[in-house]
Order: sequence, then C-alpha cells, then structure tokens
Amino acid sequence: MSQKVVVVTGAARGIGRAIAEKFGQLGFNIVICDVEKDLVAATAKEIGKLGVKALGMKVDVTQMVEVENLFEKTIAAYGRVDVLVNNAGITRDTLLIRMQENDWDAVIAVNLKGTFNCTKAAAKIMMKQRTGAIVNIASVVGVMGNVGQANYAASKGGVISLTKSAAKELGSRGITVNAVAPGYIETDMTKTLSAEVKQAFLNLIPLKRPGTPEDVADVVAFLASPAARYISGQVIHIDGGMVM
Repeated sequence: MSQKVVVVTGAARGIGRAIAEKFGQLGFNIVICDVEKDLVAATAKEIGKLGVKALGMKVDVTQMVEVENLFEKTIAAYGRVDVLVNNAGITRDTLLIRMQENDWDAVIAVNLKGTFNCTKAAAKIMMKQRTGAIVNIASVVGVMGNVGQANYAASKGGVISLTKSAAKELGSRGITVNAVAPGYIETDMTKTLSAEVKQAFLNLIPLKRPGTPEDVADVVAFLASPAARYISGQVIHIDGGMVM
C-alpha cells in the first residue's frame, strides 16, 4: 500500500481521524481535510509521525470550489488519488415538527451534497487513472430511520443511494464505490447522549457494547484494499448486529 494516496474528509477527530491513522499505519500518504483549521494541522502533524506524508487542509465540502482546490493541491503534492473516504458529517437533531429549515439544509448540505462534491471531483481523477476506491460513511440511521433525526436519516439514506449509483457509473473504469453504516460508535458526538439513551442503544445490540472508531476504520481500510477489489455498490453495517 506504500506510496498510495488517500483523501479523508472530516478527519480532524473521531471516526475520520481513526480512519486517517489506519491508512497512515498502512503506509498511505494522506490528505486530511476538515473545517477546523487548527485541529486539521495538529492531526496532520501527529499522523506524520507514522512516517508518511500528511497534508492538512481546511475545506468546506459543501463548496465545490473548495473541493476542487482540495484535489488540485492533492495532485500537485502527490500526483494521484487512490482512495477517497467521505466522512465529513454533522447532526442537527430535533423532532420533525420542530425542525427549522436551516437545520434541514445544513445537514443535507454537509452529509449528502459534500459527499457528491468530493465524489465527483475524485472520480475525474480516478477515471483517468482507471483505478480507485471510494468509501462513503453512511449510518444505520439511513437504513432504519430514527426519532429526532429526519434530516440526518434522509442525508445518510441519500449517501447510500448515491453510493450504489456511483458504483454502477464508475465500475467500468476500475473504480469501486462502497459505503459503511456505523451504528452506536463511541465518539465526541455520542458522548453527549444521556445514560438512558445509551442503554437503549445497547439493548438493541447483540454484542452488548458500543463500537469504536477503530472498528469502523478497519472495515474502511479493507474496502480500499486489493482484497476488496471485487466488492462494489455494497453497504457494510458496523453495528454489533443492531440492524439485521
């Protein structure tokens, strides 16, 4: 895997950072992008200690101009893009009847439009290379829905459908496109949940434990590896058996 290049969005913390670290351990040169400039720089510096090149960039994935600049700089620095991981995502949770228009628009813009923007930009490069792997971070919520998360569920359901369509369009150029659907994963986002909500999640999980960012990173790395060369258009659940 050495000298291959991966771009990971939303990689400054949580699942995105774990994914970037996993690829660093595998010898990939990495592009880390997020909206938090200082955190991006600090994360890139830490991952660089793994002995790989790590480029940190502040990028708003909802803006196509910034996304195109991201990939232009990636090509200038490394000359290729082998893997794209669309991880950038936000939540604005509230009941549907109380949800404001900007709560809906913000979540759709980052989670779904951002995935589209980055996929389109990366695909142009990968099609010329005639090889590449795209892995989208969806969610079990995009499969089963959830109370108070109509916007998030819609965005992640959209990511799943986008994954399947892109897999059909890009497959003839040697590009695989897959998604992972994490369940209850221990991150800064889930730490704010009440003890009652956390227990309710655990009651639904046969393995009786939350997942870790590393659980997700391992599967993402597999889907980007030669071992998964004949897997495309799939949604892999990483949820301890929550959704079957």
